[in-house]
Amino acid sequence: MGGADRTIRIILALAVVALFYFNIIKGTLAYVLLALAAIFVLTSLISFCPLYTLFGLNTCKTKN
Repeated sequence: MGGADRTIRIILALAVVALFYFNIIKGTLAYVLLALAAIFVLTSLISFCPLYTLFGLNTCKTKN
C-alpha cells in the first residue's frame, strides 16, 4: 500500500470519527462507518489491504 493511499485512509477515518462525534451521523450507519474507519486505520498502520491482493491491486511504487 502506497503512502498516498495510507494518508487518504487515515483522513477518511478521522472524518468519520468527527461526523460521529458531532452527531451528524447516527444509528446503524454510524456504527458501520466507524467499523469501516477502524479497518482503514488498521490497514494503514500495517500497510496491507487484503482486498488489494484479491483484486490484484498495488498502490505501492516499485523500483525498476
